[in-house]
Amino acid sequence: MESPLLSERSRVFERADPYAVSTYVNQHVGVHHIRLPRFGHPEACLDHRKFASLDLCRISYGGEVRVTSQALESVFHLQILLRGHCVWRRGRDERVLGPGELLLINPDEPVDLAYSADCEKFILKLPTRLLDSVCDEQRWQRPSAGVRFIHSHYQLLALEGFAGLLAMVCQEAESSEPLLRVQEHYSQIVASKLLTLMPNNVSREALGSHAVSFERLLDYIERNLHQDIHSEALARQASMSLRSLYGLFERHVGTTPKLYIRQKKLERIHASLADPASPVRNITELALDYGFTHLGRFADTYKQLFGELPSDTLKRRH
Repeated sequence: MESPLLSERSRVFERADPYAVSTYVNQHVGVHHIRLPRFGHPEACLDHRKFASLDLCRISYGGEVRVTSQALESVFHLQILLRGHCVWRRGRDERVLGPGELLLINPDEPVDLAYSADCEKFILKLPTRLLDSVCDEQRWQRPSAGVRFIHSHYQLLALEGFAGLLAMVCQEAESSEPLLRVQEHYSQIVASKLLTLMPNNVSREALGSHAVSFERLLDYIERNLHQDIHSEALARQASMSLRSLYGLFERHVGTTPKLYIRQKKLERIHASLADPASPVRNITELALDYGFTHLGRFADTYKQLFGELPSDTLKRRH
């Protein structure tokens, strides 16, 4: 596969010890382990660029190599095979990938890949926070457990415009006068493109669409209880008037958005105080964490709702 993805201008290692290259990859791309044949002297090459929050890497080990890694936790790992072939294993599943095929690994998935001696690959590392920020900016609904892609394997040319986008990103990464603002813009586009091209667990239906349910609004509140959610901001988020928002809450829960949010915050605090496994250092810190700055009023409201003071709840769990 002919590829414009990085060039010798990004060269870090050429005809180098594969283990030296592996050490560099561990530091900049992702923690992994390599296993090489016992015989021979393979020579590895590596091109690498940091691009805003992304890492771009083109690598060949010069010999058959098996790469394994535990879950990368906070990173999405995308690989495009440029030359040779690769065997990808996940549990009992096994697939052979060839040039032009793409592999996308979620943060909680372990890595087990075996590459041919002539294999060369391009790696794109994306932090989870980048995809989260795109979802938040677009008002797309993502599960609290995090964004996850459903499929792992794709044909690059079947992903409309993605190959060209990566080529532009690599060209910009190798620019003699890189601009961080431009790089950040491209990074957002790459993340947005992934979320629109590849099936995932994100709902791209805006909060304000006609199909939105009241449960979706409640889910938004539940995921943002640590924030100061004003009724006006919630109405804007839902693309409805303040009057409509109040009517919606009155019909469904019989109270105002403000009182509903306050009750949910108090319920979350009560659950933390009552749970022996919850690391609560002190009540004041917990109350402030949920936006209750007037501690006397907080204690009174808490007692009205639960019939006891916060300190009583904390004592009972010991």
